Amino acid sequence: MKPRTRARGVALQALYEIDVTGHVPGIVVEERIQEELLDATLSEFARQIVKGVAPLFETLDHFIAVHAPEWPLDQVAIIDRNILRIALWEFAVSGETPIKVAINEAVELAKEYGSDSTPRFVNGVLGSLAERQNEIQQSIKNFISLTKSQSAGADGSAE
Repeated sequence: MKPRTRARGVALQALYEIDVTGHVPGIVVEERIQEELLDATLSEFARQIVKGVAPLFETLDHFIAVHAPEWPLDQVAIIDRNILRIALWEFAVSGETPIKVAINEAVELAKEYGSDSTPRFVNGVLGSLAERQNEIQQSIKNFISLTKSQSAGADGSAE
């Protein structure tokens, strides 16, 4: 397994645990990194994914559900849902990973961690999302900005 794919796998394991148990993301990712003995660069990459994806579970799920309605998220396996979240976050929020790379990496994770049907499922959902990449990127960025400004206003820190 390629090094960055391994780091994504660590992030996936952490996100799965967070999704199932509600454990604290920072603690979970550090435990997974220690178990896998990732080097500093890969550890930071895994942390970035978890730190980016975990607070956006609902937002990412919303966009997956809207743009891939033939796959109801409440019926999607937890591991599959987290693979989709990572890929969507990588190409639509982080913007540091080209969409084809994000999809290929998600399919690799699906082969490693999912069921026999997971790679095809993940590829199909992400293919649907890829067709509307620019629209989704803008919508997610707008949604995140709106959410941050509402949070700032609610806690009195905005002027």
